[in-house]
Amino acid sequence: MRAIWNDQVIADSDMTIMIENNHYFPPASIKKAFLTPSETTSSCPWKGEASYFDICVNGEINKDAAWHYYQPKEAAVKIKGYFAFWKGVKIMR
Repeated sequence: MRAIWNDQVIADSDMTIMIENNHYFPPASIKKAFLTPSETTSSCPWKGEASYFDICVNGEINKDAAWHYYQPKEAAVKIKGYFAFWKGVKIMR
């Protein structure tokens, strides 16, 4: 699977984990040069607190378009550090 935004591959992996219709990409598959930490967080009752990242490509910013769980709850420990995407990021094979 590939996560693509603004014609740039942000993540590429055959080892994503699908949860709630989102592909979670392993940390090693992420091109972190395109991500900037955001102040935004959210809370999920069973996964825990998510931290968000802006995606920056060719001078354009997609605010809070990526997220991950630094310290997920026990039920979601398999996605610890994995990244998911939304806000126009295309997930393709």
